[in-house]
Amino acid sequence: MMIESLQNEKIKTLTRLLTKNSDRKKAGVFIVEGRQENERAQIFGFEPTEFFICEKIFDGKVPQGKINYVSEKIYGKIAYRGTSEGIIGIYKTKENNLHNFQPKENASVIVVESVEKPGNLGAILRSCEAFGIDALVVTDAKVDFYNPNVIRSSVGCLFGMNVFQTSNEELYDFLQKNKFSIYTTIMAENAEMLSERDFTKKAAVLFGTEHSGLSEFWKGKGENTLIPMSGTIDSLNLSNAVAITCYEILRQRL
Repeated sequence: MMIESLQNEKIKTLTRLLTKNSDRKKAGVFIVEGRQENERAQIFGFEPTEFFICEKIFDGKVPQGKINYVSEKIYGKIAYRGTSEGIIGIYKTKENNLHNFQPKENASVIVVESVEKPGNLGAILRSCEAFGIDALVVTDAKVDFYNPNVIRSSVGCLFGMNVFQTSNEELYDFLQKNKFSIYTTIMAENAEMLSERDFTKKAAVLFGTEHSGLSEFWKGKGENTLIPMSGTIDSLNLSNAVAITCYEILRQRL
């Protein structure tokens, strides 16, 4: 059966899940759009509940599970990327607890506090995955990891990574108990350059918001660290700063 109406109950439910974070959390599910993203979700063990596929667009192998076929017109209405790739999946969320994370001796952790833009978080996830970061932690979260825009902009990198949301207090306790070096990106006279820090041992690098930096909570709790710059501006886009840091961590370990 082909779904050809926006008034179909399944389409109404999907639309609510796409647009309302509260509905996704209540149902314990998240939405994945695109062939590569759906493949990655399944490779890393996320359980799908159902799929919406447009046969005129989708050119991959139809996944196992409950399939709802939709017209090209309907798919164009429900997909963020219009007529691209032709598949949307609904998956059950997984609960990730930071205290279940067992870091190795040279574990690297990136921390972003109060990140607000899904696109930024998605780009950060891509950098962390690309450069082999062991975990990404978001404190005082303003955006959900399972936001559809985060999944899209991360190209599904989220699914194969250790990702956690927690409070500043819980994170600081965790880092201390596990003997991490804590590097805070706070502009100060005593700050040292990123390349001078030792990333061959357990290390966590913390980033704040672009407009105000790290909160007062982190002042005095880590070693201030700066990315060297020679231009006239005094800061970088958050995702760019994280990418540079991730590369430096990998460079020291090669």
